[in-house]
Amino acid sequence: MRPEQKIVAIGAASGVASMAILVWLLMNWLPAPTGIDSMADRIAFALRVNVVALLPFFLMIISIANSRFLSDAIDPTLKAESQAQIVDGRVTDNTLQQNFVFAVVSLAMSTVLEAHYLQALWACAIVFMVARLAFWFGYRIHPLYRAPGMSATAYLNLGMILYVLYAIFFRT
Repeated sequence: MRPEQKIVAIGAASGVASMAILVWLLMNWLPAPTGIDSMADRIAFALRVNVVALLPFFLMIISIANSRFLSDAIDPTLKAESQAQIVDGRVTDNTLQQNFVFAVVSLAMSTVLEAHYLQALWACAIVFMVARLAFWFGYRIHPLYRAPGMSATAYLNLGMILYVLYAIFFRT
């Protein structure tokens, strides 16, 4: 294994482990929400949770806009972006993709979770937000250091997808 691959592998493994631990801790620390009695209540709850997951994406958009405004890249067609602006653009693109997956799967999850486990949506949204910020900051330091945040986000989404599929096909 090349040194770069070792850095990414260690980063990815630490990201997945950190994500799993944080979700578990938050699941046990956060109280189960109350007053969520209908399917509409569950979906509304998931939509509110998704606003938290969107915060890093919004910060990235603002960061890019401010950075462009203060530089020659104010006209994006000139291709005058700095390395940081290029990284921020890539991070924002990937974050939009991950947010799309998170939004769909969290809405689906809200329909299959037992009511006393709905705090799992908050746990996942908080970890998603932290992982996206770790991805951004790591990428800014060095592209190889994006691995913890990327793997935490991707495997969080995968875990949620697998849970929904399990609930659909084996619990009903």
